[in-house]
Amino acid sequence: MEVTDNKGLSKEKRKRLQIEHAPHLSRRAKLVKLADKLYNLRDLKQSTPTGWSESRVQEYFEWAAKVVAGLRGASPALEDKLDAMFTERGVSK
Repeated sequence: MEVTDNKGLSKEKRKRLQIEHAPHLSRRAKLVKLADKLYNLRDLKQSTPTGWSESRVQEYFEWAAKVVAGLRGASPALEDKLDAMFTERGVSK
């Protein structure tokens, strides 16, 4: 439940709340979020969804970096992998 978005909210609000809530999650929830972000970014890097522009992909990476910033300290190994992907995309951490 800790990592589930409220689908009754707008996409913009759900994304904003992920950033705001990330630092307050339990360590276990942070691990789930880090692994999920890593999987999503790897998938996005390998296969851009139909209809997604390069700028939308970049925006997703930038948003994910903001979420990950609030999850730091839970798993240096996952964070290192994510950081490498952010660096590759030119996204500041």
